[in-house]
Amino acid sequence: MSETRHNWTKEEILTIYNKPLMELLYDAATVHRKYHDPNTVQVSTLLSIKTGGCPEDCGYCPQAARYHTDIEGNDLMSVQQVKAQALRAKSSGSSRVCMGAAWRNVKDGPEFDQVLEMVRTINKLDMEVCCTLGMITENQAKRLAEAGLYAYNHNLDTSEDYYKDVISTRAFEDRLETIDNVRKTNVTVCSGGIIGMGEKVEDRAGMLVALASLSPQPESVPINALVAVEGTPMEYIEPVPIWEMIRMVATTRIVMPKTQVRLSAGRTEMSREGQAMCFFAGANSIFAGDKLLTTPNPDVNEDMEMFKMLGLNPQKAFVKAPQPETVEASESELQPLGEKPKWTRPGHKIERNENAKATSKLVSKD
Repeated sequence: MSETRHNWTKEEILTIYNKPLMELLYDAATVHRKYHDPNTVQVSTLLSIKTGGCPEDCGYCPQAARYHTDIEGNDLMSVQQVKAQALRAKSSGSSRVCMGAAWRNVKDGPEFDQVLEMVRTINKLDMEVCCTLGMITENQAKRLAEAGLYAYNHNLDTSEDYYKDVISTRAFEDRLETIDNVRKTNVTVCSGGIIGMGEKVEDRAGMLVALASLSPQPESVPINALVAVEGTPMEYIEPVPIWEMIRMVATTRIVMPKTQVRLSAGRTEMSREGQAMCFFAGANSIFAGDKLLTTPNPDVNEDMEMFKMLGLNPQKAFVKAPQPETVEASESELQPLGEKPKWTRPGHKIERNENAKATSKLVSKD
């Protein structure tokens, strides 16, 4: 049960997911204790370095330019601003900074050069650096690795079958290609998904099949609960019950035993008791700070109080993989190639997304 496998079937995963809860929790906790310290949880800080204006149509995302969500956009932050936020996060107990930019894909140029300098700066603070910047090429992945990037996040979001009901502006294969490009470097992979978007339990199992099939499996798997934001196509979806989050965390732990399972978006809707059960089931990372990119998140002081109550300790940086070396821009042997890859645009339309887009136009006119 606890050996790493890459040939899980959807049926096997569904059998695990649907076990009696007490049995599922016991099995997951047993696996968790074999590969991880059950009393240690990594605290990560997610920083939106460029907010809003994204051209994608992801049905869950308030940063999509086509929806009216009252998100206050901002241009790319400066290196100095990011350093200040990273130092603040470190002083609050975070060992990892995840920088997110609302881009479809990375484009070579001054902005990407600025992100590379942010990576260098944070790595020198002895913190793990993670980026989520959209789709990237192999050369761009290598330049990030050279700067000292520890992890690259690129979520699959959901199963391949349900993906076409969530996003129409890029294909599932593009997600896998970006992960493959990251794997050509020493950068670790962070890839997970969101539950509560209207998918079936079979889709959750399908997503885990896709993630577990990767070789090696992702070092980090974020499990997010949908945060339904007004103005997005999914604004009317009810919050996913905590029991489903617990089951998803436990199943992920069993299917990917060595992976860091990250309890991500949606924690504001969870009680401390619910979060404690997620930790027991195998979650060993949280995101701290008052926001996750643009959605609410528990205050870091509340999290530290919870840690104290549960006897949890924040995980130090570079426990799971060594700290990368940083190559200065002046010493880099890699050059921007000015690539213009043909990332897929499937072309189908999602009625729910189109309706939200039309509503957004009406609101804007008013």
